[in-house]
Amino acid sequence: MSACVPAGATEPAHTERAHPPHSPPPGRRRGFRVASADLSAAVAVFLIALPLSLGIALTTGAPLQAGLVAAAVGGLVAGRLGGSPLQVSGPAAGLTVVTADVIHQYGWRTTCAVTVLAGLAQLGLGCLRVARGALAVSPAIVHGMLAGIGVTIAVAQAHIVLGGEPQSSVPDNLRALPAQLAGLDPAALAMSVLTLAVLLLWPRLPGRAGHLLRRVPAALVAVAGATAIAAAAGLVLPLVDLPSWHSHALAGLPEGPVLGLVAAVLATTLVCSVQSLLGAVAVDKLASARPGAGHVVRSDLDRELLGQGAANVVSGTLGGLPVAGVAVRSTANVHAGAVSRNSTMLHGVLVVAAALLLVPLLELIPLASLAALVMAVGIRMVSLHHIRTVTRHREVLVYAVTALGVISLGVLEGVALGIAAAVGVALHRLTRTRITHTEEDGVHHVHVRGQLTFLAVPRLSRALHLVPQGADAVVALDGSFMDHAAYETLQDWQSTHTARGGTVEITGRRTGVRIAEPGALASGPVPDGEPGTSGDCRCRAWTAWRNHQCDRPSPTPDDAGARPDETLESGEADPRTGRALSAPARGRTPGGRQLARGLSTFQRRTAPLVRGELARLAREGQRPSQLFLTCADSRVVTSMITSSGPGDLFVVRNVGNLVPPPGAESGDDSVAAALEYAVDVLAVRSITVCGHSGCGAMQALLDSRPASPASPAAPAATPLGRWLRHGGPSLERLRDTGAPAPRLAGRPPADDVEQLCLTNVVQQLEHLRAHESVAHALKEGSLELHGVYFHVGEAQAYLLAEQEEGRVFDRVRDVDLVV
Repeated sequence: MSACVPAGATEPAHTERAHPPHSPPPGRRRGFRVASADLSAAVAVFLIALPLSLGIALTTGAPLQAGLVAAAVGGLVAGRLGGSPLQVSGPAAGLTVVTADVIHQYGWRTTCAVTVLAGLAQLGLGCLRVARGALAVSPAIVHGMLAGIGVTIAVAQAHIVLGGEPQSSVPDNLRALPAQLAGLDPAALAMSVLTLAVLLLWPRLPGRAGHLLRRVPAALVAVAGATAIAAAAGLVLPLVDLPSWHSHALAGLPEGPVLGLVAAVLATTLVCSVQSLLGAVAVDKLASARPGAGHVVRSDLDRELLGQGAANVVSGTLGGLPVAGVAVRSTANVHAGAVSRNSTMLHGVLVVAAALLLVPLLELIPLASLAALVMAVGIRMVSLHHIRTVTRHREVLVYAVTALGVISLGVLEGVALGIAAAVGVALHRLTRTRITHTEEDGVHHVHVRGQLTFLAVPRLSRALHLVPQGADAVVALDGSFMDHAAYETLQDWQSTHTARGGTVEITGRRTGVRIAEPGALASGPVPDGEPGTSGDCRCRAWTAWRNHQCDRPSPTPDDAGARPDETLESGEADPRTGRALSAPARGRTPGGRQLARGLSTFQRRTAPLVRGELARLAREGQRPSQLFLTCADSRVVTSMITSSGPGDLFVVRNVGNLVPPPGAESGDDSVAAALEYAVDVLAVRSITVCGHSGCGAMQALLDSRPASPASPAAPAATPLGRWLRHGGPSLERLRDTGAPAPRLAGRPPADDVEQLCLTNVVQQLEHLRAHESVAHALKEGSLELHGVYFHVGEAQAYLLAEQEEGRVFDRVRDVDLVV
């Protein structure tokens, strides 16, 4: 977490217990204070929401005030109660098809009742805490549903753009389109083309002036421009008609067949919930990607579902459209720099003010301009990026079936068809396995592509029996699953073939990668002269030497009496493996043999996998993005806790993860030299100071007895003692009762050592800022500082965050894996 996060960049997320991903508890209640960034973001979102809300209401056939009601309720209710602070809710284009169908069949008052019932259903789902289940829906189904809705919107609005009236379904609209083209209204078409042209060209204005003008939303400019030109030219066009609020229709008791109403409620609940929850996850990603965003509190999806449900209950009761998270407004909110939910709520207040005070201006807007605006939104819902993504993952069939189902039959029916197609594709992939047998240079290759289940056992058996007795065979498994029946078949054949003089090598997808399950199959010849390994080795890159059971079998009784420091003479056998030692291994101590064995394992298993990447780094040079400064403690493995690889981190390690201030009398400029090289030469974008639990350097500082208040640690004559004097300021900071001490979120520090470890990270970040190269990069905005605390016993990382209550190390969760 960035230690220099701007004030208000995140909401407090203090917790007294661990929470699952996407489910942090609500922060402590505070007074309503508005940051300037929230105010400017609220204005930007309002300027987009106003014309879009009217356009969506026009598209559904609802009273135009219903769009304003939904926008205001989405901002105020969902913005205040929802679990995604930066997501903006309101009438969404994705709901137009469902809402228009309900209005056409049951009327407006029943549609409001359906919205209320859908909100109650969302509240129930939120109480059951099933929101994260929405993330399990195939993206191909979601994107196909939105694409189908987008096509439906675009085709329907094309009639209004041409000066006519849309039909009730896409097939009817397509059949009526030729007649509409024959009798088009030139004035309506001109205003629609003008609106579409501004929407297309406004974001592409060049130069510095264009950069300034682009801050005004294109939707507002397009609608305002079309309105001004239509009024100035005196064009006779259908205009927005906002009846008096006194005659505004509210929700009534639902009337109609029960099954039809239930289907309408289910469709509204499904689209509202899925669109809002996936939108919340997308907003998290957008907020995290902002420059200098620091720590962004992840959305609480269950709370977001409750907030959306409450908003739909209120909106339906007040005669508004259904409410959901809106991607266009949420994106604008994030890009405008919003830092809290206040921006969303303020946008709702502005919508209320406009609905009450700007009615005369709103009634000047041509309906054709609003239709063109909504048609553009519908076209954008058919995303080429999403199509390329589902094609790359071989799910284009699911996408196409869902989209065509929504276009032809409706949302619920299209989603049901998409789910059926997804299940069919999954079963097809599970049962379709290609097994081939080829011979190259006397070696027989059996290649299995796909999942190896009992259904493929007959074909696998036939292919394996094509390998002659005593021949060399390679079985390549290009899949991620093998059931027990296939495993036994392969194992029995391997045992029989090797017993008759043949050799078998079983590999995974890439050369040199052996399958991990079942491990007993991953046996292969061990080159002469290498330390022996068992064929079923399951050791990983982070397995400590003492736990390498595959490389160190249980000692025999004769080995038990050997001295640990005893060395082997030339030509003797290694008592652990029974093999004669190679020339370089002769005369080694046990520690030397561990090192040699580790190097040999690297050469045998890891080097073939990373050789290509290391060759690229050797050609291009190192370009790390981060400087990682941590303690020399052997339990802190930087590449493991950061999931980084070669070329990612420029690592500096020393006792106590200390950063001597500039000019300190240490006799050691290695840290300062590393800082200068990393910042000025490598141009790293961030520097991380990582402390850890049980740090011996911090314990030594606590055990020292200060000679005076000005000298926190007594002078030491040894190099270690002189070095630890750089930790003196951390000890002073710990003993300063006037300043709030850094703490862990969810629990107090276990003891004074842990408190000093946390304090030391904060103090070393202060030392970093004092170095000239770091200070210059921070001033230019090209560098960020981060603080990390790693609890060794818990295998838990904590990120430092600046919050109103002070500096807090917040627990890092596995949320990114879920997302």
